[in-house]
Amino acid sequence: MKQAKLAAAISAACVLASPMAAAETDFTFGGYIKADVMFSDYSNGAPASGQLSRQFYVPGTIYGDPNNGKQVVDFQARESRFNFKTVSDIGGHKVTAFIEMDFFTHSDGNERVSNSYSPRLRHAFVSYDNWLVGQTWSTFQNPGALPENLDFVGAADGTPFVRQSQVRYTNGNWQLSIENPETTVTPYGGGARVVSGSGWVPDFVARYNFKTSDGGKFALAGIARQLTLDQNGVDSTDLGYGVTFSGVIPVGDKDDFKFTATYGDGLGRYLALNYANAAVLNASGDLEAISSYAGFVSYRHWWNDQWRSSITLSGFKADNDVALTGGNVNETSYSGYINLLYSPIKPLTVGVEYMHATNERQNGFEGDLNRLMFSVKYVL
Repeated sequence: MKQAKLAAAISAACVLASPMAAAETDFTFGGYIKADVMFSDYSNGAPASGQLSRQFYVPGTIYGDPNNGKQVVDFQARESRFNFKTVSDIGGHKVTAFIEMDFFTHSDGNERVSNSYSPRLRHAFVSYDNWLVGQTWSTFQNPGALPENLDFVGAADGTPFVRQSQVRYTNGNWQLSIENPETTVTPYGGGARVVSGSGWVPDFVARYNFKTSDGGKFALAGIARQLTLDQNGVDSTDLGYGVTFSGVIPVGDKDDFKFTATYGDGLGRYLALNYANAAVLNASGDLEAISSYAGFVSYRHWWNDQWRSSITLSGFKADNDVALTGGNVNETSYSGYINLLYSPIKPLTVGVEYMHATNERQNGFEGDLNRLMFSVKYVL
């Protein structure tokens, strides 16, 4: 008992002596618990248990294995997440720290006994007035425009979707950032993806956010990046660039229309969860950027204060030079979603969603996924 009291006294003294004690600090714990049940039908056979496409829809991962059968059901709580945030006023400066984790993408657990999965880092950053340093959404992405779907991303084919470390400066409507570079390459004639962390030039992003008088919220962003490969005797660079426009348009009292449209050369991993690579090697061992474009539209209708539905259409296309890439590379991806969500109380949502996705390679090989998903989500 004496040791416990001594430890408490020491802890209190440390807190009082810390610089944070002199600051006005708000502490927030948040996140949500979400449980999913997914009935999936894969046209070419299901991926193995625990694989990424069994957790959420990722374009390019739905081709599967005929030996696994076509119809599967998955129960999971992997999307559940928790976060911790502090906001302090220190000497007239606003300082924010934020960290968040969930349990997706890992296959280190199993569905036989414990269903135990490691946490993964989603966000970890600190901001000081206008500056942000750490890992969070890429400035090239507008997460506020993502549709309200039960599937984790919700419009995976048609949206930029990247979290990564960066340094960002915000001034009014403008945001400028330098972000982690990473190049994905298709070998000459086709083959397994090559991932290159070579080079020392970061990705540069500029974004302008604005609102309209009727409550619309929009973002226009551009990116410039150096595509680099320095491996196995190949040393080549090329320029990558892209532009994306996204927004949320209010309709009536509560409905809204969300959209994103993106185009670029060498976007690679920034678009459609890296469905296509940023560049391909030519016969001379030089990089050539691959053009791609994508987009989605989503309309959400509130039936009343507790019931709502969203319908979403999403698509992606890569302009592959078949003479360089070969035919066994991803070309197009489309998906559609419709759902019905019910919130008897504000923090709790119960819903059902149907989705269909089609992926096609350059040689015409195609894979389809049909999924019926039931979810329960409670926001902490």
